Amino acid sequence: MSTTRREFIGRTAGSMLLGGLSAMALPGQSAPQVDMSWVKKLTGSHKALLDVPEVDSGFGVFRASIWQRQYAETLGIAPKDINSVLVLRHNGIALAMQQKFWDEYEVGKVHHAVHPATQKPTGRNPALLSSSRPGDEAPPQFDSLALDKFIAAGGIALGCSMALDLICVPMVAGKDKISEDAARKKALSMLVPGVIMQPSGIFAAIRAQEAGCVYVRAS
Repeated sequence: MSTTRREFIGRTAGSMLLGGLSAMALPGQSAPQVDMSWVKKLTGSHKALLDVPEVDSGFGVFRASIWQRQYAETLGIAPKDINSVLVLRHNGIALAMQQKFWDEYEVGKVHHAVHPATQKPTGRNPALLSSSRPGDEAPPQFDSLALDKFIAAGGIALGCSMALDLICVPMVAGKDKISEDAARKKALSMLVPGVIMQPSGIFAAIRAQEAGCVYVRAS
């Protein structure tokens, strides 16, 4: 069953009480290193943050590329003057995981994922569809909108460490029968290359807005 907001909040509160959030430092400890270099890349005159808290057939990810094209085509804005930031948090953290993670931990079933083209239940990560990959059932127009293509084109994709710890890590620990530390290392190794983990999705969203991004709820 897909993680509900009430369950998510409850598990978050429990983890905080137990001191289990790896993204937070206890008094007297040094804070974990977080890659904030992405902020310096927000140099365009047109900047948007797309908040993606749900899987929603991958549409939140697609919108991060679509608005850039529309600005370029409609307003004649040069690509170098446009910055798009994705924040993958809450259930949307699943979109940050490679297909092998979806296959191994049956993410499609857990989140009741629906294919954006066929509108049928799917085990494919909808944010990574490709028309050239057997089984994806994706028309060509999805190719350039995929998360990996967004990142390769200079888009910034940020992941929520809290969501990873509360949603993805238990999947790994439960199925593989390993410790949470080992499960977290494995989950991190199965992120889509280029996704930058942040202490939380809310942290990332606030920081992006402070850097001049317009906020958009994308899923």
